[in-house]
Amino acid sequence: MVKQKAVVVGAGLGGMSTAIRLKADGYDVTLLEKNENIGGKLNQRSGKGFTFDTGPSILTMPWVLEQLFESVHRDIHDYITIERVEPQWRTFFEDGKQVDVTSDLPTMLEEMSKVTEHPNSSLTSFLSYSQDMYELCMKSFYKYSIADLSDLKKHHTFKELMQMDPLKTVAKSTHEHFNNKHLEQLFNFLVMYVGSNPYSSPAILNQLAYVQLGLGIHYVKGGMYKIAEAMGKVMEELKVDVQLETPVSHLVTDGKRVTGVETDRGPIAADLVVSNLEAIPTYRYLDGSKKGKKEAKQLEKKFEPTVSGLVLLLGTDKKFDQLDHHNFFFSEDPEKEFNEIFDKGRPADDPTVYIGVSSRSDDTQAPEGKDNLFVLTHVPPLKNKKRKDWDWESYRKTVLEKLERMGLDGLEDSIEFEYQFAPEDLESLYGANGGSIYGIAADKKSNGGFKVPAQSAVYDNLYFAGGSTHPGGGVPMVTLSGQLTADLIKSKQQ
Repeated sequence: MVKQKAVVVGAGLGGMSTAIRLKADGYDVTLLEKNENIGGKLNQRSGKGFTFDTGPSILTMPWVLEQLFESVHRDIHDYITIERVEPQWRTFFEDGKQVDVTSDLPTMLEEMSKVTEHPNSSLTSFLSYSQDMYELCMKSFYKYSIADLSDLKKHHTFKELMQMDPLKTVAKSTHEHFNNKHLEQLFNFLVMYVGSNPYSSPAILNQLAYVQLGLGIHYVKGGMYKIAEAMGKVMEELKVDVQLETPVSHLVTDGKRVTGVETDRGPIAADLVVSNLEAIPTYRYLDGSKKGKKEAKQLEKKFEPTVSGLVLLLGTDKKFDQLDHHNFFFSEDPEKEFNEIFDKGRPADDPTVYIGVSSRSDDTQAPEGKDNLFVLTHVPPLKNKKRKDWDWESYRKTVLEKLERMGLDGLEDSIEFEYQFAPEDLESLYGANGGSIYGIAADKKSNGGFKVPAQSAVYDNLYFAGGSTHPGGGVPMVTLSGQLTADLIKSKQQ
């Protein structure tokens, strides 16, 4: 019997996860990647003895990786070393206060007492609420490819749906639990891990507090890129045909079906195609037909791209001892910050800045006595129409001045290696819609927190994996999306 042929477009974590699972399900799989290496946004850059992960720097929910590798009778821990990070992150506020976030609850209560007189009851209540949300999602969101509310209703009672707090936003819920500006800002910002606005995203995303404090955050020894290398090794063992530097120019279609793809090296026939490129750019650039362009316009009304980012990779000639592995330098006025980014569509005057220093957990990542700073500042995605060219060099100055003002004295003068990514780079390198980092923003009003369905509404045998489809952006989510999309494909074949 001739095996069915599957083509996966894009070797990000979602694409590789799908390729591994489809191979296990008996498909002849070809994975096409336009860049010279696998990994997508999860990549690595080095110079002058410094090594940087250029994309994701935090690993949560490692069970997702364990599950993927178990599905092909392998143990992820034979391929990579996963270590828990404590404290999880260090937060710096404009008023000089500093709070370390940790999963050790007695220590966390001590830290919270720096900013509130009532740490115990508020944290216990919030974590219980957050854990309930997570456990509800384990019955549906993390188990099946969910397209909309009708899909969700198949897996939950009405009582459970109400327990998801559907009438509230993330920010409204944190305010009710804490009523404390420092703690609200701290826990609200977790939703930026999936690129969404806490003032408009559904309260179900407050489960991210339990994902972090309950399940922990992790680092992969040698750098996060080891995850991509591990998946690459498994694909090699499974004999997935991985073709690098092979951009796909367009989908080949016939009525309601995709019959293959066209590449620089010629056509490749397929019984099904999975696009790890986001759904809207897939329709706009790879399909290009009238119905594809129409679908892209329809999706744009409901699904906004998440934030993009200005990324500075900084190798410094000294250590900044006040920094831990993960650090947040918060804005003075978070509501104003989110309004500027999400509503006004411009970089915030006073942004929150994340700094990852992987050399705190792994001294191979920077020369002795020096730091490798991964500096990420979220900015609006690029618009498809009426684009405004931002002066990223000027904004770099805004970011560095903020960090120096908040305690990193002499930062700019200490830089001996630097590399920069702006939204335009993320768009051109990875095809991300508007340079989006996390795919599609969860918005209570426009999409209820749902993503683009994993199965195309235009072509019966076209599917999606990655940040634009369920369950969303971030390392575990996009990896899980590939598995859930493969499950969906398998269910359609039965």
